[in-house]
Amino acid sequence: MKSAMGFILFAAVIVVFLLVFSGRKYPPIPDDPWHAAITSEKACMACHGPGRQYPLKAAHPPKFSCFKCHKFPKR
Repeated sequence: MKSAMGFILFAAVIVVFLLVFSGRKYPPIPDDPWHAAITSEKACMACHGPGRQYPLKAAHPPKFSCFKCHKFPKR
């Protein structure tokens, strides 16, 4: 019984460690006048869409869900 509890505790520590240290860090939305007016993902694509001034890389995950990963800086 003692060894089972030890194993469960050890496994829980490993899971917590992996959750805390494996999280991806996404760049925040810049805190500048151009981005301050952004209210929708469609507005992001005005500059970051294909063929635009600052297009997203081809390997970028699904488009049109910008706010899922990228957050506005806290003010």
